[in-house]
Amino acid sequence: MLSMFRRGVTSKIMLVILAIGLFAIVATGFGTDGMGLGGLSGGGAGETVASVEGEKITSSELVDRVNDTLQQAREQQPELDMGSFLREGAVEKILNQMIFSRSLALFGRGQGLAASDKMIDTQIASIPAFRNLAGQFDPNAFRARLQQEGLSEQELREDLANSLIYDQIRTPISAAPSVPKTMALQYAALLLEQRTGAVGVVPSAAMGSGTPPSDAEVTAYYRENLSRYTIPERRVLRYATIGSAQVAQAAQPTEAEVNAFYQRSSERYGAKETRTLSQVVLPDQAAARAFAAKLAAGRSFDAAATEAGFSAEDTRVGPQSKAQFTELTSPAVANVAFAAAEGTTTAPGQSPLGWHIVRIDGIARQAATPLAAVRGEIERQIGQQKQAEALAALVVRVEDAIAGGASLEEVARAEKLAVSETPPITAAGVQPGNPGWRAPELAPLLDTAFDMTPDDDPVVETLQPNQSFALVAVSRVIPSAAPPLAEVAPRVRTDLTARRAADRARAVATSIAAKINAGVPSRQAFAEAKLALPPVQAVTAKRIDIARPDQPPPPPLLMLFTLPEGKARILRAPGGQGWFVVHHEKRVPGNAASAPQLVDATRIQFERVLGEEYAEQFGRAVEAGMDIERKPEALGAVRRQLLGPGSAP
Repeated sequence: MLSMFRRGVTSKIMLVILAIGLFAIVATGFGTDGMGLGGLSGGGAGETVASVEGEKITSSELVDRVNDTLQQAREQQPELDMGSFLREGAVEKILNQMIFSRSLALFGRGQGLAASDKMIDTQIASIPAFRNLAGQFDPNAFRARLQQEGLSEQELREDLANSLIYDQIRTPISAAPSVPKTMALQYAALLLEQRTGAVGVVPSAAMGSGTPPSDAEVTAYYRENLSRYTIPERRVLRYATIGSAQVAQAAQPTEAEVNAFYQRSSERYGAKETRTLSQVVLPDQAAARAFAAKLAAGRSFDAAATEAGFSAEDTRVGPQSKAQFTELTSPAVANVAFAAAEGTTTAPGQSPLGWHIVRIDGIARQAATPLAAVRGEIERQIGQQKQAEALAALVVRVEDAIAGGASLEEVARAEKLAVSETPPITAAGVQPGNPGWRAPELAPLLDTAFDMTPDDDPVVETLQPNQSFALVAVSRVIPSAAPPLAEVAPRVRTDLTARRAADRARAVATSIAAKINAGVPSRQAFAEAKLALPPVQAVTAKRIDIARPDQPPPPPLLMLFTLPEGKARILRAPGGQGWFVVHHEKRVPGNAASAPQLVDATRIQFERVLGEEYAEQFGRAVEAGMDIERKPEALGAVRRQLLGPGSAP
């Protein structure tokens, strides 16, 4: 609700950058309640781009973080490319985040703060990506996810430790603020403020195509916007899948295996006998003999038990299998109880608890389940076990062959694996110029494949833990570069034509806004443009209407609440389709005196915002006291590396 009071001109891309840290990268499933503290584990090869108290942040670390952050940002903005990402200041923002995080970690450790192994284990166990279908921590899922993300367990533990240390710093600071009710009342009144205005649009399409651009103009536009047409690095991958199809024959159960499994599972499939029992447990043999003597003299079991101080609840054991009763008493007592006839009482028998006298109240017998009735179930279980074992053995053979110097083709021939080859694809798994090409099964391979070179040995990667794998190698690397103008000339010409139309639309919108600001009514100003423009729309809203996080307001409505009364301003329409002209005609102040619940909610949210602000400012103060060095030349080299050859930083 209150973010609007602090909102500046921040692009969607930068909001994505600021939202993503290490734990967003590792998941979808990874995360902590605290701030993502990516890059704290240190190390990594490459040139130093910055240092904090002598601890280096390398170009390799920064490049990895930028690539990972871009990959996550593309989940929200699939069309986002590296050029646009970097033009928004991604490299600097991410480096600043890494410096900030490392400063806080060093400060915390210097103050004696630490995270125990148990605390880290608890954090790991709470991460949804590491759980199985039953919601329990799964070591196999843990290892597979780390491998998929290219992280070691030590790196993850170090990053979690630093995050926990940050939480220890942040929590007492952010919990301190208190906001007076009078202050909350003023801001709540702002939320109830009502504004009336008008919104019109000047579409680029209304400008016509204009004079066709010349070849020279197309060439100049292409050179000025080279990064816009740059194709990211692409790779051709060769891979062979390893799964159930390759071990299907080995997984077939034999008749002997089925029979052996059935015999071993007698407790599950064999005949069952359940006895309903009652018993008394006496402290010594003399007491047990005295109790047995009463029974022999004709006293009933219940009457003798009552005289000995036992209630009916004390003596009732209920239905028991022999195994259950053995665990409850002792083998000797259970053997006697399950050998006695129904309705009889056993002689005293000893267990660690004392001396037992047991009455057999009833016997229920269940016949054995015939093998024919459960053959299918047994075959499935044996097949699954044999398949897992055969698949593991196959993966080991493949890895051993690769370690011995065999090529992907040689291993594939030896193990009868089908080899596939991709077209040139990007790290996002798409083929530029062919949006219809899809291979979702390759997604788990991409991170590893884009860290390899054509000279590297093939590697086995997990597709689905314990179910399928792939042997992958890099066949060819095509560096990031802009294609020749001849290949994209029609697209460049279309883009330039659209840009010119948008520029003409902006000029028209600017002229209309100037007339409105000079006192001309908005509808008249639009009419004087003498163009076929959509009708001007009247708008009335309260500030609270645009403060709902689940319903982002249209940009023109948001602008209405940034304009002085009586003023107009232009705003770019989404996708470069034209320009809005927004006119703020009238403002009615809000009155929160009759909305106490809103005042209370405003105060609570302000306290949260202030707490976050205090923690942020504390962190900045810590950072200011650190010996921090940035290396602009190395940072420029990182930009050039990310953009590819031939691109300006």
